[in-house]
Amino acid sequence: MRWQLPLFTALVHGPSMVPTLRSGDALIVRRGGRVRSGDVVVAEFRSRPGLLVVKRAAEPRDGGWWLIGDNEFVTDDSRAHGVADVIGRVIFRYYPRPFRVG
Repeated sequence: MRWQLPLFTALVHGPSMVPTLRSGDALIVRRGGRVRSGDVVVAEFRSRPGLLVVKRAAEPRDGGWWLIGDNEFVTDDSRAHGVADVIGRVIFRYYPRPFRVG
């Protein structure tokens, strides 16, 4: 069994979460825990293993989550890749301007 810290950092790449998050934003993520619709999460699409994404949890589906980006013009989310497995919930952006995400 591998031990993991409950918190980890993630860096946003790309415009899919604009206006909530922008490329270059640095995030603190809480691993595991309860996820609710509307939470911003770090996840991995089942169809794209190994690629971590930052998206908004829309609804539970097929034992995972349907994820959407906040930018309606970027469709690199569950509409293109299907269901994802959530790794953790974003709780805080610490760079460039700190604020609580949620």
